[in-house]
Amino acid sequence: MNLATVDIAILVIYAIGIFLLAQWVSREKGTHEKNAQDYFLASRALPWWAIGTSLIAANISAEQIVGMSGSGYVMGMAIASYEWMAALTLIVVGKWILPVFLKNGIYTMPEFLEKRYSPAVRNVMAVFWLALYIFVNLTSILWLGSLAVNAIAGVDLQVAIIALGLFALLYALYGGLKAVALTDIVQVSLLVLGGIVITYISLDKVSDGQGVLAGFDILTERYPEKFDMILSPDSPHYKDLPGLAVLLGGMWMMNVSYWGFNQYIIQRGLAAKSVNEAQKGIVLAAFIKLLMPAIIVLPGIAALVLVPGLEKTDQAYPSLMAMLPVGVKGLVFAALVAAIVASTGSKINSIATIATMDLYRAWRPDTAQKQLVTIGRVVAVASIVIAIFITKPFLSNFGQGFQYIQNFTGFVTPGICVIFLLGLFWARTTATAAMVSMLATVVLSWVFYKYLPDYPFMNRVGWCFVAGIVIAVAISLMSPRREAAMRVDITNVDFKTGTFFNVASVIVVAVLAVLYTVWW
Repeated sequence: MNLATVDIAILVIYAIGIFLLAQWVSREKGTHEKNAQDYFLASRALPWWAIGTSLIAANISAEQIVGMSGSGYVMGMAIASYEWMAALTLIVVGKWILPVFLKNGIYTMPEFLEKRYSPAVRNVMAVFWLALYIFVNLTSILWLGSLAVNAIAGVDLQVAIIALGLFALLYALYGGLKAVALTDIVQVSLLVLGGIVITYISLDKVSDGQGVLAGFDILTERYPEKFDMILSPDSPHYKDLPGLAVLLGGMWMMNVSYWGFNQYIIQRGLAAKSVNEAQKGIVLAAFIKLLMPAIIVLPGIAALVLVPGLEKTDQAYPSLMAMLPVGVKGLVFAALVAAIVASTGSKINSIATIATMDLYRAWRPDTAQKQLVTIGRVVAVASIVIAIFITKPFLSNFGQGFQYIQNFTGFVTPGICVIFLLGLFWARTTATAAMVSMLATVVLSWVFYKYLPDYPFMNRVGWCFVAGIVIAVAISLMSPRREAAMRVDITNVDFKTGTFFNVASVIVVAVLAVLYTVWW
């Protein structure tokens, strides 16, 4: 189904506008030339509103909008736990994790591992993250985004992949993180507006024009099982969301790893003006996360009524978009493209940051600042070209794209949580313990996956985390670390938070308590 002229015009206006805005906000004044801190950390001057909206823009992309809506079509509101528990995780990150990174002036997550443990740990994790970002994150965004573009605009899948990838590259290439972060308030505003519109129209259609509330009531009456937040063991989707593990088990590891130790997420916090500014931004992101299921998951459930019997679940959101009236379709389509472009741009910048600051600079430490920026741009181009070529062969046979991402990142999530959490809060942890526990949890995850294929991956993540902690603690106690090896201050960090952060945190917890009580 092709877009009307009005829809195309809206999309073109968005594309031109956001590209020009990105170049303008990231321009350099006078004769100043971009250095590495300007390009990779936005001069460490991001305000709270840019941090909060950029966290959401980096996170919410095609894998959330298209993928989570598809999972909502199959599982219902239970998949919303990823969003709602993320809100609580953000509060934890803002209170206890980010202050340590800012206290130590960290550039990247691998840099923290080097200062805390050893260059070997940094190198292993830098290479791992580059592989994950290119072969899993970039490809999934481009694939799910291309599905939406194909369903709505009739564009060939490979052409859509190329167009989305190249536009995201051009949008972020010159300005780096500043170009991405300072325009994300526009991207997120468009994303939220577009999401509200499609939710409103979808629910109204479910009720045959009787209104949103009537449509919601019809969904809860016709599909009551889709509004169970905690799935029972007899649910066909228990393998993906195993009951209380979403509140007390493996999902915590998934969320803490993602929001606390993931370069393309935490990079916004590292670029903050101050700890207080970063924490205010994190609170903003937490409140937006509370809203996201209403504009991502709920349309997927509505699709059960409006487009039943879909062959692939990830067609749910694009199918709903194809039903929208002229003009509105262009707005929602522009919102989806905005999410894809913002998230892709964030990942490209983080790939460039890690490759340049953790690998190239370690190899050639005397490299000039201007050359580091150039290397970063070259890496950005290379990463998106690779992703464009491999996306379709990698992902064309997968069903629920969101679950694919969660499952495979779950192989390394336990080890990441172990080495960072012990590195942050237990000074006795050694480099050897960190490396061995990381590798051991990956192997153990593979054993679970290979020999217990039906075992819930979230429980797998939880047990592998426990095993990693035991391994790391045992090795550390047997091989005491030399004090001189640690160049990170984890003892003189101020974890006090202001009234605004504290009150906002209480509100987030209260809202979550109500939501889970109502839809238990």
